Amino acid sequence: MDVLGWDSCDVIIVNGDAYVDHPSFGGALIGRLLEAQGFRVGMIAQPDWKNLDSFKQLGKPNLFFGISAGNMDSMINRYTADLRLRHDDAYTPNNEGGRRPDRAVTVYSQKCREAYRDVPIVIGGIEASLRRIAQYDYWSDEVRRSVLIDSGADILLYGNAERAIIDLSTRVAAGESIADIKDLRGTAVLRKHTPEGWTEIDSSRIDWAKNIDAIPNPYAMDGTGTSECKTQANSASVDTENDAEDESVVRIIPMPLQRQHELDESHTVIRIPSFEKVRNDRALYSHASRVLHLESNPQNARTIVQRHGTQEVWINPPPIPLETDEMDAVFALPYARVPHPSYGDATIPAYDMIKTSVNIMRGCFGGCSFCSITEHEGRVIQSRSEESILNELEAIRDKVPGFTGQISDLGGPTANMYMLNCKDPQIHANCRRLSCVFPSICKNLVTDHGPTTRLYRKARAIPGIKKIAIASGLRYDLAVKDPEYIQELVTHHVGGYLKIAPEHTEERPLNKMMKPGIDTFYEFKRLFDKFSKQAGKKQYLIPYFIAAHPGCEDEDMINLAFWLKKNRYRLDQVQTFYPSPMSLATAMYYSDRNPLKKVSYKKGGVHTPRNLKQRRFQKALLRFHDEKNWPLLREEFKRMGRNDLIGDGEKALVPAERASAPGRSRPGKPGRRAGPPRKGTRSRRR
Repeated sequence: MDVLGWDSCDVIIVNGDAYVDHPSFGGALIGRLLEAQGFRVGMIAQPDWKNLDSFKQLGKPNLFFGISAGNMDSMINRYTADLRLRHDDAYTPNNEGGRRPDRAVTVYSQKCREAYRDVPIVIGGIEASLRRIAQYDYWSDEVRRSVLIDSGADILLYGNAERAIIDLSTRVAAGESIADIKDLRGTAVLRKHTPEGWTEIDSSRIDWAKNIDAIPNPYAMDGTGTSECKTQANSASVDTENDAEDESVVRIIPMPLQRQHELDESHTVIRIPSFEKVRNDRALYSHASRVLHLESNPQNARTIVQRHGTQEVWINPPPIPLETDEMDAVFALPYARVPHPSYGDATIPAYDMIKTSVNIMRGCFGGCSFCSITEHEGRVIQSRSEESILNELEAIRDKVPGFTGQISDLGGPTANMYMLNCKDPQIHANCRRLSCVFPSICKNLVTDHGPTTRLYRKARAIPGIKKIAIASGLRYDLAVKDPEYIQELVTHHVGGYLKIAPEHTEERPLNKMMKPGIDTFYEFKRLFDKFSKQAGKKQYLIPYFIAAHPGCEDEDMINLAFWLKKNRYRLDQVQTFYPSPMSLATAMYYSDRNPLKKVSYKKGGVHTPRNLKQRRFQKALLRFHDEKNWPLLREEFKRMGRNDLIGDGEKALVPAERASAPGRSRPGKPGRRAGPPRKGTRSRRR
């Protein structure tokens, strides 16, 4: 600020991550974006939340504080799926744990309010995004209120917030009160009630009677469903300060009758069950989750409202996705592409992971029920141009210290959805599918991987680029639709091992995950092996699986364990289902109901491994070869009456008690398929 001659900042961003000036870090991206609009932006990275002076070090911002927990939800960052405390943090210098508080958005917001009570607070990032409505909180085992209320913030920005943050900042700078800005897409705000002239679709219940009478208007003043007209005489004495939110004229339609009415979608809001209702009624929680996800297409999504006590959390429709030229502009901002110099020689693992990778797209239409990408980035693929991507590769080559010619990734949320979208804009504008690829690939989805294949070829041709790995998750059910892409990938971009995620082998859990059947894996493996052989390479697939997912019975995990044994896989690192806020699988976990279908009180029955011991048992089945897991597996097999799984035969998974003596030789090494050597792999974080 001194060098630039600033006496104050317009916006101060408070972020839970170390400051890395790179477009993969949300704080840097938003900061550079606002800077390009002419705003003076300050950054307070990982402040000491126990010291109020940490939040005053840049002074009082002229417009607002922008609060983010960082690139990860602070609770997922700090605790394992078994609720054990992590002692590391990849987004902190030297991987040091404990540098951000639990529920960082709420803590940072409250501290900023304490430091400067009259400064507006804007919250965003993935933690705020996934907690914009009442959500089940795995760590406290309860439904918590919207973080907009808990944090005391003035407005919440969810999803990719470039459009919203620019519009908001410009309007506040022009003198508009942030309390009056209620109409921005991609935001959640608080209201006292539904404004005049709006229509409410009442989806606050799931047990509608067959004959639905008109719903009395709860905002009516005379109790009859219509409000009395104000006379000229008495209207003069009415406080008109909040005329924009006049509560007297609201049309209410029961959800089952919405198709019988012509609606102005721009002034239609869907009322989902209140916080108090979903906290006490698990079926209503599942229903609310279903409604929210069905209103996720920016082309047809409607506003959603959820009452919290005397306040309404008003969730405006999702942001309009960025066009290719807009994406290019965001990634072309003058990032230094390195950590802040104040960190000296400290290593930041998250930076080391991405410093030579390039993000080519955003979004994911896969819709996996356990994944938070869709809830945050949306289902519409937003792709950069070839020129933009190739320019960034050259910038990495020229600017990244110690660059060796190796690019660690060319991808995004997935490796192979670049430039893939619906072939018909009109069909897409009316679509409400939760996934474009489940239960089968939509006939209207473009599956031609030609743009990705051409991009790979041009990227490899850049002087100084020696090797490009593809480390992002591969959607192999899409890849099999384009064998030429698989050949290109296998021949040039696989370094011996390719990580893919079938997640399970059994239909019951796969259907709850919204993942394809294991036959698709076999088809991909056939092509992978074929093209590896043609390239003269010995290459192997490394599969990932999830234990204890909703819908997964112990018998399903036993069958998966036998599949691993038959195919001679010995998994290194495995994943237990982690109930992240707002995901559909978390709704299953909490409610024992399936929000992928219409929810009812009569239909429940989603088996959920919730008990910690059962979750550990299912996880142990993924590593049945590890003798550390044998005591637990033997105990549970005996409890289940499955003594046939204990012994030395082909139908057994663990040896009998005598076989666990020290020094017993075992073929192969844990974590690898018997035969080929392999490098260690990182577990995925969602």
